[in-house]
Amino acid sequence: MALRWRGESHMALGMHELKSGPKAAPPVPARQPRTICGDFHMRIARDGTWYYQGSPIGRKELVCLFASVLKREADGSFWLETPVERGRIEVEDAPFVAVELNWGHCCGDGACDSGAPSRRQARQCLTFRTNLDEMVTADEHHPIRVEIDPVTREPRPYVTIRPGLEARISRPVFYELVALAQPETVDGREVMGVWSQGCFFVIDDSPTEESSFEEFDDEVA
Repeated sequence: MALRWRGESHMALGMHELKSGPKAAPPVPARQPRTICGDFHMRIARDGTWYYQGSPIGRKELVCLFASVLKREADGSFWLETPVERGRIEVEDAPFVAVELNWGHCCGDGACDSGAPSRRQARQCLTFRTNLDEMVTADEHHPIRVEIDPVTREPRPYVTIRPGLEARISRPVFYELVALAQPETVDGREVMGVWSQGCFFVIDDSPTEESSFEEFDDEVA
């Protein structure tokens, strides 16, 4: 198995070590094929904790390093991919957790050009901070989506961080979104949602159902 611990200072991936120091691995010719290493025995728990062979990875710098080479395939599987090798890891829910929301006003793409009252919230920008301190502003390339259980009405909210990779929105952050929500009509339906960077994101298909957010099950307080 190529992935291995080397004390507590760093973890190595095959021939080229990923280190948290300033030195980067030497460039590898693009024509060199990657080695498929199978399962790296790594897991990202629902609360965002990374584990290796059942033990939590305590160094945040190391976790951030691995997260920077995390990819998701079309079949939904997650892989760590370096220039020379790649291996599968397990992700229980989403690989990141949105733990903070910053609200403000922004301009761009005509968001500040409209004076219509119903478009006032189009000037709003919602920026999320993940558990790995990555910042992302919700827009057309970083959409917010909310899955609603059809039976329990329990919401499961997410925001896209990078293509194919999402952050699960924690309970306190989601409640902040709910506080910012406003009614809109989308495809003839009355919904509740939030604006960011001129885009509207639906967070509840039933604005009259207050119970939608009361049973929000989240392991991250």
